[in-house]
Amino acid sequence: MKDDRGAATRVVGVGASAGGIAALQEVLHGLPSDFPASVVVVLHLMPDHTSYLAEILSRTSALPVAQAEDGQSLERGRVYVAPPDHHLIVGTDGRLALEQSPPVRFLRPSIDLFLISLADSYDGRAVAVILSGAGGDGAQGVRRIKAAGGTVLAQEAGSAEHDGMPEAAAATGAVDSILPLAEIAEGIVAAVTAVNQ
Repeated sequence: MKDDRGAATRVVGVGASAGGIAALQEVLHGLPSDFPASVVVVLHLMPDHTSYLAEILSRTSALPVAQAEDGQSLERGRVYVAPPDHHLIVGTDGRLALEQSPPVRFLRPSIDLFLISLADSYDGRAVAVILSGAGGDGAQGVRRIKAAGGTVLAQEAGSAEHDGMPEAAAATGAVDSILPLAEIAEGIVAAVTAVNQ
């Protein structure tokens, strides 16, 4: 049976690193099966290992989860996961591109690079979410999302296994809501619902 969910008019970009898998599982578990946006996950992964992240996240998600492919169009109600050792970029045509351009601050995929492309392509229809992770990846990206009129959420440091990334995002002043992990999914639904179609 054909599953025609349609092109995504709103996109949620989720960045995570150390401690991020458990956080992602909880967030995706909280999103309803009729979620009206697409979700793109960028998690720092070991570059030289096969990733089973999509399969792991599928276990708790009511939405279909798959590893992102080059040239793929974003569809609402689906979750796309960045593959290892590739930057994931969103084009203005709503298509994903996988790039092996140089790492950004030793990271590939780079959450910053992804969020900047999301801001440029979806402006005020984008929602950025920063979950558990060490370091500061994502901070530059959330500034761009906010400047473009989008919404930014960050995990409360106390509920994160590693608080570096959420705290770096919060320090930018671009975060609209800092939420405990248990409330992130509800915050995403509210943010997406508030975005004009």
